Amino acid sequence: MTNGVEVQKRWNPLRNLYAWVMRNAEGPHAWAVMAAIAFAESSFFPMPPDFVMIPMALKDKSRAFVLAAWCTAWSVAGGLLGYAIGSLLYDSVGQWLINVYGMGSDIDAFRAAYNKYGALMILQGITPIPYKIITIASGFAGMDLGLFVVLSVITRSLRFGMVASLIYFFGEPVRLAIEKYLEVVLVVFLVIVVAGYFIARYVFH
Repeated sequence: MTNGVEVQKRWNPLRNLYAWVMRNAEGPHAWAVMAAIAFAESSFFPMPPDFVMIPMALKDKSRAFVLAAWCTAWSVAGGLLGYAIGSLLYDSVGQWLINVYGMGSDIDAFRAAYNKYGALMILQGITPIPYKIITIASGFAGMDLGLFVVLSVITRSLRFGMVASLIYFFGEPVRLAIEKYLEVVLVVFLVIVVAGYFIARYVFH
């Protein structure tokens, strides 16, 4: 069993990567890297900031909620970029993304569907629907910008706050579980991500 910094003697790229992240969780650029990932993930980047936030919080669980707030702020800022892509770049990037996400080629039908189900955004923090889809869809559908920001703050706070709570109250068991079942945790995470895209396609089709 590793301690989060040491790795098994046998070569394992996943565990080597985990050990590297844990070693650099206190690095001088850790906060900036997490902010950049949180910002980019809200509109186009596939990797969530949890990969940096969780190791940093495990290093010092007393700052778990500060890290959650930091992630929330940058994620909402990135969400505004996603909103702008949906609102201002429909004829180029926007139309292509609608087709990629399988949301249909009829923009009027899509907007009608989003106006009907857009309230699901308030649940986004506890569903597997990727936030980037919500931000771009909100721009496509012309959701009120003020409402979009308010709901984003609520859902992102909920999302990262749940992670922070788990680490703050169950830090050591969480760390041990991740290290013991690292491969399983990654597979489960990937399944959730893929499921989120399928749910989004069904809801907004």
